[in-house]
Amino acid sequence: MENSVLGALKPRRLWELFEEICKVPRPSKKEEKILAFLKEFADKHKLECKQDKIGNLLITKPATAGYEARPTIVLQSHVDMVCEKNEGVEHDFDKDSIKPRIDGEWVRGTGTTLGADDGIGIAAQLAILEADDLEHGPIECLFTVDEETGLTGAFNLEKGFLDGRILLNLDSEDDGELFIGCAGGTDTLVTFAYERVKTEVDHIAFKLSVTGLKGGHSGDDIDKKRGNAIKILNRLLWNAEKMYEIRLAEIKGGNLHNAIAREAFATFTIPKRHKNACSELITSLGDEIKKAVRSMEPDLKIELREAVMPECLIDYDTQNRLLNALYACPHGVIAMSAEIPDLVETSTNLASVKITPQEIIVVTSQRSSLETGKRDVADMVASVFRLAGGKVKHGDGYPGWTPNMDSAILGVMKKSYEKLFGEPPKVLAIHAGLECGIIGEKYPGMDMISYGPTIKGAHSPDERIEISTVQKFWDLTLDVLRNIPEA
Repeated sequence: MENSVLGALKPRRLWELFEEICKVPRPSKKEEKILAFLKEFADKHKLECKQDKIGNLLITKPATAGYEARPTIVLQSHVDMVCEKNEGVEHDFDKDSIKPRIDGEWVRGTGTTLGADDGIGIAAQLAILEADDLEHGPIECLFTVDEETGLTGAFNLEKGFLDGRILLNLDSEDDGELFIGCAGGTDTLVTFAYERVKTEVDHIAFKLSVTGLKGGHSGDDIDKKRGNAIKILNRLLWNAEKMYEIRLAEIKGGNLHNAIAREAFATFTIPKRHKNACSELITSLGDEIKKAVRSMEPDLKIELREAVMPECLIDYDTQNRLLNALYACPHGVIAMSAEIPDLVETSTNLASVKITPQEIIVVTSQRSSLETGKRDVADMVASVFRLAGGKVKHGDGYPGWTPNMDSAILGVMKKSYEKLFGEPPKVLAIHAGLECGIIGEKYPGMDMISYGPTIKGAHSPDERIEISTVQKFWDLTLDVLRNIPEA
């Protein structure tokens, strides 16, 4: 592979394929290019390929000689990626290639998400599909669409599309950990209608920015005590409003429902007589916040600078209700599991806030291993915003995946892992949502497991994949395929 950045890494062909995938734009709901890439791959290697109505692809490969009696194995990953970039980075996710780079023991993007979630799973599937020297039974490679923004592909997976009843989900992010259960989730969307009013006389405008936070996945990283940019921004605005009569013109923060907000911004005006006092308040409170979170968020930046006077403002009543609701809105871990050590049972994420000419939109997401816990925390969030006069709507949500310690594929994988690496793997449930829960509802009795190499910072520009764990991921997958017992 000419001009390859990753081609010297091992397993070589898997990394080469991942680098090819990085060249193909694949934002959620805009997966046409990656699906075309996969169809072309199947055609090139003379493999059967079919597509369902929603867009999911299934590429099948016959068993190798002597393995015809083995059961069909489904290898599954999603084709879309979270598209996040750092402020000031020029990148069009609809057109531009992701630029992977090697950084010591890790592969990272260049100012953007890397797309290892779940591009590395796609690469592993393709490497298995094209290889002619592997031992395995019949294989179905399932590529689902729109996992990141709605699990749309899994929700609309057609019955009868799959023949296999053993599924290896290649979308987990911790080497040495096998996942046999996941949380269910839902979104809670809030809107505030507002009036546009004229700017005040004798006011001056400021822009307040909160940047430099780690962000991360709202499931995997919610227990890591990372800062939420919206909560920090709102705390500063709430105190400034209380003391110095600020008037809000614009507020925006966060981006995706399943990512912890890394950046947030607001434009506001203030009476000129309060300019210095307000600036001192925000600086002082900002220093307090930075000191409180510095062990987890050493790169937090809070900046206040003068701005061009806006044409209009949010009416004061709506501003006041919004800032109070954002302050009161819960964010983070709500409950830990009483049955599985160190597992977050229930959480909520204040994901994004943005303003349009007609309304202010707040997006939150809730997760829980318990259906009752999911409903409870979603109602908790709803009650806060309803008290503030917001219009609340819950999403349809998605089911969790109940752990099965007697799973046959779990037994095979545990045995392979210990044989290869000399120690037993951890068997866990995950607080993130996985497609397994939905697929399991559509295909009752499907024996499933989820695993993958180590990926850190998923859903943020700090996303990175640990190089050494990719070889382990590959070796484990091949050994499991080789040792699936006959049906």
